[in-house]
Amino acid sequence: QVQLVESGGGSVQAGGSLRLSCAASGNFNAGYCMGWFRQAPGKERTGVAAIDSDGKTRYASSVKGQFTISQNNARNILYLQMNSLKPDDTAMYYCAARGAYCYGGTLYQGYYDFWGQGTQVTVSS
Repeated sequence: QVQLVESGGGSVQAGGSLRLSCAASGNFNAGYCMGWFRQAPGKERTGVAAIDSDGKTRYASSVKGQFTISQNNARNILYLQMNSLKPDDTAMYYCAARGAYCYGGTLYQGYYDFWGQGTQVTVSS
């Protein structure tokens, strides 16, 4: 089993920034595929950003140029730097991991095996 714990959410005004973190532990190997997803009230959960075993990244078109996904050197902490936040970015943000290596990150949530509990991001206008 892999445990994922997100942190860094909060309330911010439009135009502000937040950095989310996700610490992976348990039966997790550095380089496993990871991603960030979000679910706004009344909407389905959607992919935001992903990183593959080579460190290559993929972003949803809605956040490209605005959000940056990265990892620490040990590749067991996942980050999501969110800049120029808008009220539409308000959502619960989830970290996800696949219990395997992959090449070419995916924003398809069915691909991931493990999920964190989520961290709330609220952006006010």
